[in-house]
Amino acid sequence: MYGVVIVGGGPAGLSCALTLADGARRFDFARKPIAVVDSGSSDVLKAVLNNVPGVKRGTTGEEYLEFLRTQVEEFEEVNLIEGEVAEVTGREGEFKVVLSDGRELQAELVVFATGFHSFPVKTDLVEVVPHPKSPRPGKIALRPKAPGVYVAGLAAGVITMVASAAGSGVEVACDILSKWAGRVVVGHDKIGG
Repeated sequence: MYGVVIVGGGPAGLSCALTLADGARRFDFARKPIAVVDSGSSDVLKAVLNNVPGVKRGTTGEEYLEFLRTQVEEFEEVNLIEGEVAEVTGREGEFKVVLSDGRELQAELVVFATGFHSFPVKTDLVEVVPHPKSPRPGKIALRPKAPGVYVAGLAAGVITMVASAAGSGVEVACDILSKWAGRVVVGHDKIGG
């Protein structure tokens, strides 16, 4: 059983996984396995990044995602899974995530970080709504309808910028860590400490 299954391996999904995995390094209560299911279709793969804080101007989206994946893979808690999620059912503590090839994952919590183009996952755990901040019509956002369900990145309705999507993933991870701790939790390191 995974502590969290993250559906989507773009900036939001990987940033969420990175923050959760770092939490596992810091806090005993957060030492839970994490899965990221990625179909390999993130919009950032088509981008050149010129305005992302901390990222060298001209970095391609592919380079950026590879850097994030490398960071995430440093943590043994994270399992990166190639595939497409077909269905998510269940409730908090016992979600079932079914991939299109029939593989099944069990999770305490689920994060949808699926972008804003479409949502082909069969589930009644989220509501699909018009994206509130898209510069183009016809884009979607998701609203959780059940405890234990989170939404990150463009799917959460944030503005369509890479830094916003990544930050949304971090915020969701902090919300999950805080839920597990029963208090507000963030992770900071200090030079020399």
